[in-house]
Amino acid sequence: MNSRKIKLVDFQSNVAPSASFLYILETDMKARHSENSTEKTEKKRDELRVRRELLTMEPNGSVSPPKDRPRPRWSRCSSSGLRYGSFVNSLSSLAAAEEVVHKSPISPRRSYIAVAVLCYVNLINYMERYTIAGVLINIQKFFDISDSVAALLQTVFICSFLLLAPLFGYLGDRYNRKYIMIAGLSIWLVTAASSSFVSKWQFWLLMLLRGMVGVGEASYSTIAPTIIGDLFSGAKRSAMICLFYIFIPVGSGLGYITGAGVANVAGDWRWSLRITPILGAGGLILLTLLCPNPPRGAAETQGEGVAMQSSYREDVKYLLKNKSYVWSTLGVTATAFLVGALGFWTPAFLSRAQVFQGLQKPCEKEPCNPIDSYIFGAVTVVTGILGGCLGTVLSRWFSKKRSNADPLICAVGLLGSAPCLFIAIFVATASIPTTYVFIFLGEVLISLNWAVMADILLYVVIPTRRATAEALQISVCHLLGDAGSPYLVGLISDAIRKQQPDTHGWNFQSLKYSLLVCVFVGALGGLFFLLCALFIADDRKATQRLVEGDPPPQPGPAAPQPSEPSEPSEPPLELSNREK
Repeated sequence: MNSRKIKLVDFQSNVAPSASFLYILETDMKARHSENSTEKTEKKRDELRVRRELLTMEPNGSVSPPKDRPRPRWSRCSSSGLRYGSFVNSLSSLAAAEEVVHKSPISPRRSYIAVAVLCYVNLINYMERYTIAGVLINIQKFFDISDSVAALLQTVFICSFLLLAPLFGYLGDRYNRKYIMIAGLSIWLVTAASSSFVSKWQFWLLMLLRGMVGVGEASYSTIAPTIIGDLFSGAKRSAMICLFYIFIPVGSGLGYITGAGVANVAGDWRWSLRITPILGAGGLILLTLLCPNPPRGAAETQGEGVAMQSSYREDVKYLLKNKSYVWSTLGVTATAFLVGALGFWTPAFLSRAQVFQGLQKPCEKEPCNPIDSYIFGAVTVVTGILGGCLGTVLSRWFSKKRSNADPLICAVGLLGSAPCLFIAIFVATASIPTTYVFIFLGEVLISLNWAVMADILLYVVIPTRRATAEALQISVCHLLGDAGSPYLVGLISDAIRKQQPDTHGWNFQSLKYSLLVCVFVGALGGLFFLLCALFIADDRKATQRLVEGDPPPQPGPAAPQPSEPSEPSEPPLELSNREK
């Protein structure tokens, strides 16, 4: 053991070290370095518990009770400065194993109820977000604004959303996540309801209130997936994440339908902005009463949870070194660009296409014909459910055969959607039904990604950094994605429209050509996911080793030199069910 004096663990026994004792320690050290499946790891922990009882036997044959021993810490780094696999880490893992066996996570029934509540609030969030798109023509007539100015409503909302997401990610990794969501949703309810009372001369106020709505949604969208990740693991987690993210397209579609329908019935588009705050109030009550705040990492540690000492700078540095996270985030950004641009402009594009073909008259005063919002909303709901479920099924099927199946599925979805969107954009000149067919196919392919993208983040990032990872991903994907894509499309449309006299036909043509940027971004996103597939297997294994307490491979000699004690590569990760 060189000249270093290593104090082992006081087993409250006078039994001297023997060959059998050293053999058990050597066996345990090898077990800690293995990369077996989760099932085998649990079996080893049971075996280690039995060995510990044998080692702690008193001379008269009795076993010292666990409650008389000090409660250990499950750490990823040694307090003595030794490398992974040292005797200190090995013996502390023996002590922790017994604790893990006897801890139980939140009950399955309560977990499922919590997911149902989170899904309902997610539905309301996205209904509110796309209600504006469902009544966009009415808003343009009411305020007499151009395409690019109208698109600022979405851009302002997304900008506040992305700017505040890192803050909520930081708070979500350190403080009570339930209280943070409750506070954010309360702000969302007040500002969303207030935006429905603006007058014709207060477009600036509508933009300001839309920006404040992003405060509430940033708190929820950043934190809610991490709670689901701490309630379930493995196949159940994938299924629950799929269910949660299916409500994104479902809520978006219902936003079009509800917004257009209420505006048509009430004769005033502002009434459409009052429905979701009413529904959201119920969601806030359910969230307060029924949603738990599980320990971080509870699903991976049998309910114990993990706690880590790290700064925000260390968290960001860790994420930037995670290649799977970086490339998948760029792929998510491309997806957000597509969804933001198409979701905002497609109803208006289809309406102008019908005017161009002479199938309906142009809208001269509100309320405008809501039929395109109805149809596109229904298409979005169906494709979201179909694509989300299909993506999850494909992920579970191919993951058994290929460790990088998830990013490959996302790549196929985006690469396949590009030609579908291209055909839909140009065929709208001649046939509306054919346009809807290719829009349907394109949205199904894009929707393959929803649950799979979220699942990728959860298994390549350790539990104590997931909220920060969600927040940074949200910031990047909105900053470079749907924050600017509606405005960019509108800006290109206005620039093209200036080339010829302003007519209804040319208004359609200018929007058609501006939407071609979505085809290019879709293909680029597919390339990002292909690059992610090159690294995801190694990154997933590394994360699993850290969460389960197994040591990552260390470069250099197996044992540290006495004169140069090694530094841990990660801050301490402890078993802990305490919550700030």
